[in-house]
Amino acid sequence: MHLLVIYDVQEDKVRTRVAEACKDYGLCRVQKSAFKGELSNNRLQELYLRLHKILGVDVGNIQMYPLCEKDSKQVKEIENVPFN
Repeated sequence: MHLLVIYDVQEDKVRTRVAEACKDYGLCRVQKSAFKGELSNNRLQELYLRLHKILGVDVGNIQMYPLCEKDSKQVKEIENVPFN
C-alpha cells in the first residue's frame, strides 16, 4: 500500500524521532515534515503504533494517508532547485 505521512510536531526532539521512524520503515522524505513510500498493512499498523507512542502527550499532529496505486501514479510534482 502506498502511504503519505505528514506531521506537525512542536517539540524538536519528538519531531526528529518521528522522521527517524518514517525512515526506519523505508519511507522517503518528500518535504520537511512529509514522507511517502510503500508498506504492507502489517507494517502500516506497526508504524502507526510507533508514531503514536513517540508523540505520546506532546503537542502535535501526525496524519497517515493510504493511497491506492492508481492515485499514487497520478501525483504531480513541481520542484525548483537553487542554482549553484
